[in-house]
Amino acid sequence: MFSMKLIRIGDKLINRNKIVQQIVSMLDMRVQGFSQTEVAKAYATDRAFISRLESLGEIRKGGKVALVAFPINNAEEIITLANKEGIDFSVIFSEQERWAFVKSRTGVQLLNDVMSIVAKLRENDVVIVAASDMRIRSAEALLDKHVVGISIGESPIEEDKYLDPKIIADVMQSIKGLG
Repeated sequence: MFSMKLIRIGDKLINRNKIVQQIVSMLDMRVQGFSQTEVAKAYATDRAFISRLESLGEIRKGGKVALVAFPINNAEEIITLANKEGIDFSVIFSEQERWAFVKSRTGVQLLNDVMSIVAKLRENDVVIVAASDMRIRSAEALLDKHVVGISIGESPIEEDKYLDPKIIADVMQSIKGLG
């Protein structure tokens, strides 16, 4: 059953669902590449309203940020933080998950999946890599992007390591300052 959410403000009766639907539609247009002016015109409002609407939901400014972290024993905590900080793409594995990823694929599938991950990482402006020193150097060479390395030990790392979420939060705060 559909329930309309009506609210009264003074002598106006307002449909809250309609407002939400309109805002979602406006943001969808922006994601599709329409300018603020074009969206404002389509909805008979002004560009400043669209700008303020985007500012209300803004998590961070600046380019796209990715996070690669392995082997991490607090992966769920880091994933939650990555989502909260607006990290655009992340690959976070425990040691067990890392080996499951490798063993569940044929050689060709593994190569294709790794290449796909590298391609997605290259779409970002900054890539945070929390891994062994060797993996950080490899990421710097492969990605041709600004790589922020967070060493969690010397290679080879064969057991999960704790990644302090504050380190990731501090890096993100620094990146936001650059935006």
